[in-house]
Amino acid sequence: MPLYEYRCGACGHEFETLQKMSDEPLLHCPVCDEPSLRKLVSAAGFRLKGGGWYETDFKAGNKRNLADTDSATKKAKTADNDSGSATKKPKAAA
Repeated sequence: MPLYEYRCGACGHEFETLQKMSDEPLLHCPVCDEPSLRKLVSAAGFRLKGGGWYETDFKAGNKRNLADTDSATKKAKTADNDSGSATKKPKAAA
């Protein structure tokens, strides 16, 4: 479920609340009870609930973070291609 940020136009109170995407936006401030809440634009936040959401759940043995391994492999291949292509070019005759 997403976390939404709200600000009250009357008292300036700011807070976050956990709501379903289908829920209606909140209208009344929990501090001053005025109907002047506005939903703020912010980075999307959400919680993953339940089992199986952690990267370490399905790892066995010496397996590491697969995303880090993939990026390291790509960097190594790029470095090999850059250095390899420089040595394979024939030198021009003088």
